[in-house]
Amino acid sequence: MRLLAWWNGLSRQGRTGWTIIIVALGYIIWFLKARVFEVGPEISRKEWFYFVLMIGLVMLGTVNVRMAEMRQRNQKIMPPIDTSRLKRK
Repeated sequence: MRLLAWWNGLSRQGRTGWTIIIVALGYIIWFLKARVFEVGPEISRKEWFYFVLMIGLVMLGTVNVRMAEMRQRNQKIMPPIDTSRLKRK
């Protein structure tokens, strides 16, 4: 229940970032376990490309999560607007 409450409390950008990270890490773990450390057919260039791509996706997801946290933090500490100093049209 706590995990679900945490997930629903995240912004859309934060949820997207965590989803990207989880999917990419899942592929990386599978690739290392099933393809690198197992004796089997040779690993193709395409699979190595996907492996490197997933490392890039982990970085992208991390950037997404950090930017969502920065956006949330900046929205909390913005100073109030002084309405008497605003120009009226």
